[in-house]
Amino acid sequence: MEQPEIRRRRDDDMTACAEALATVYETDRYPARRPADPGGWLTPAGMLDAWVALDGTDVLGHVALTRTGPAMAATAGLPQDELASVSRLFATASARRRGVASVLLATASAAAVADGLRPVLEVEDGGGAAVRLYERAGWRLVSSRVGDWTTHDGRTALLHTYIAPAGAAR
Repeated sequence: MEQPEIRRRRDDDMTACAEALATVYETDRYPARRPADPGGWLTPAGMLDAWVALDGTDVLGHVALTRTGPAMAATAGLPQDELASVSRLFATASARRRGVASVLLATASAAAVADGLRPVLEVEDGGGAAVRLYERAGWRLVSSRVGDWTTHDGRTALLHTYIAPAGAAR
């Protein structure tokens, strides 16, 4: 199967990104709450860049790189200005088992490293496939904390902070 095109997200991608996100929400309940404004959710405050995986005009996946807030920096144990957060990473059901999420993760990580930043991310405990992806890519669990929200199945969220391998985008 042909590998998808990975490129920087453009404004004209937003409708297709929102449609792809809706399918991911229906399949995986990611994000935990369906965003009323998908475009706003896909463009978080402090966003540095974003990428999409495409098959023709179909969006197969998405990832963003954002500034890291003080809470995550403290959790990661590194200064905030040395970090960049990988966020809004998803792959549609049709993109599974094609390496789309891995390539998007590597793309965002490489961009952070190129800017002299160490990639970090946070994942909810219920995201088993995501956790396996990060650990296969060499990311290291640095801490866990109880969230201040509940998951779709009524559990209190348990958030895990991961940090990318030093000096490497994997």
